[in-house]
Amino acid sequence: MTVHVGVPEDPYIPRSQLETVDVELHLGHSVLAAVNTVLDPDQESEALALAREIKKGLESGELQPTASSIEPLADTLR
Repeated sequence: MTVHVGVPEDPYIPRSQLETVDVELHLGHSVLAAVNTVLDPDQESEALALAREIKKGLESGELQPTASSIEPLADTLR
């Protein structure tokens, strides 16, 4: 499973104008979960910390690969 935290692709809006940062959980070519975060696009170290925290929780079984499981972490200010 891959945890991606970043600005999502949008074919209609230039990337430089996007201000939304989301978390996506990928398994192969499938997206298992996606939620918006409270992060700003310039918060790169915070995004990395969030990805690591989610990965650790998934590996330990504390988190499930669902939007409802990862959303509380995505909504936490860092």
